[in-house]
Amino acid sequence: MKEISLTDNAVRNHEELFPNHESKLQMTDPEFIELFDNWAFDEVIRQSKLDVRTRVLMILGSTIAAQALGEFKVMVGAALNVGLTPVEIKETLYQSVPYVGMAKVFDFLHATNEVLKNRGISLPLPGQTTTTPETRFNNGVAVQKAIFGDVIERMRQQSPTDEWHIQDFLSANCFGDYYTRNGLDARTRELLTFVFLISIGGCEPQVKAHVTGNLRIGNDRERLIDVVTQLLPYIGYPRSLNALRIIDEVVPFVNTALGQ
Repeated sequence: MKEISLTDNAVRNHEELFPNHESKLQMTDPEFIELFDNWAFDEVIRQSKLDVRTRVLMILGSTIAAQALGEFKVMVGAALNVGLTPVEIKETLYQSVPYVGMAKVFDFLHATNEVLKNRGISLPLPGQTTTTPETRFNNGVAVQKAIFGDVIERMRQQSPTDEWHIQDFLSANCFGDYYTRNGLDARTRELLTFVFLISIGGCEPQVKAHVTGNLRIGNDRERLIDVVTQLLPYIGYPRSLNALRIIDEVVPFVNTALGQ
């Protein structure tokens, strides 16, 4: 059998996420593991300024959107290993529902509960809701405006009357129910939304909107490109290049509008 030659960085970075892990693929696919691990766990990570917790959280979100359940379960363990809390992991799952859909998140919720229970973590976790049925709509609109600006009001006004309920759902449900929760701050939630959309693929209009939202809320071009770079091994080149094209298109326009 071919002896695998992994760089010190690749070994160290892999061990940080998966301590004492014995890879079955090293036995069955040694050449592939050598080329992939040296790239994904060394070269790619060397390009990043993200802290390890943020990097793993973004990868975790991406595996949800990509419907990579096996990889997701492994990454939940990695998330706990690098210090992400059970609440942060669960909030990432909840945040994905408005974008990925409950039908695709259902199995991931159960998989997360299984991993947490195996780690001795009691469920349910402490509640993170900050709104009530009476406040969720207004609070959601406030979050939308904080992220996207006054365009939200124009979007609502210009929507056909038979679609007003969808706009109401966006405000009360997507933003009022989810973005207002504790456990993750607004910048992290908006960055995760960007991750969900580019990992799903085919959501270019929404990606453009959320690149704008990220820029307005403080996640600059460097951070967005860093996130795309770290997701590249997990979502592939086509979706990564599509995301970069949108960043290149949107950033100059938004920076000009913000006077930067």
